[in-house]
Amino acid sequence: MQTLGTKNEIRDADVAGAPREVRRTRWRPWLRAVHRDVGYLAVGLTIVYAASGLAVNHLADWDPNFQNGVTIREIGVALPQDDAAFGKEVLARLGIAEKPLDVYRASDDRVDIKLARAMIHVDPRTGHVVEESQRPRFFFRAINWLHLNRGKKAWTFIADAYAAGLLLLALSGLLMIAGKKGLIFRGLVLAGLGCSVPIAYVVLSGP
Repeated sequence: MQTLGTKNEIRDADVAGAPREVRRTRWRPWLRAVHRDVGYLAVGLTIVYAASGLAVNHLADWDPNFQNGVTIREIGVALPQDDAAFGKEVLARLGIAEKPLDVYRASDDRVDIKLARAMIHVDPRTGHVVEESQRPRFFFRAINWLHLNRGKKAWTFIADAYAAGLLLLALSGLLMIAGKKGLIFRGLVLAGLGCSVPIAYVVLSGP
């Protein structure tokens, strides 16, 4: 009476008797698993670099790090003549507790008070105040700080690892699918189109 082998024996027999092309592609499930997991790991950093890239690509249209504003106020006259006392009195009337970085007379009708995130222009004759301020854009300022590698050496290792992960995703994506939908036909056409974009731009526009 013939007995059935164990599951491992049956599996080994199936692999041994499988066509060569099937056995040759057994690595693709592993490649797809690696591609999937690296893709999951790269989600957060991809959002950081993509959003920051969009932000800094349009520096001519907006300041991605700070939101600039102008406020006009009237604080009255009878202001001190001494610059230090003048700055202290103006800030007190404006309700600003911050210590000024500098106070200087730009002209007879303008005294400038420099703060960490603002510049205050005061007309000492009328008490007319123009305050130019900056408020940080929390999200964009943070991701731009990361994108531009302001985090120094520690962030360089993370950025290099992310770049290596993107290379792995690109290369594994070329090989993870077999047949006409893979690199042989469809994948080759699409990859060629993608590569042609930077090449054509350099040829037509020049570096």
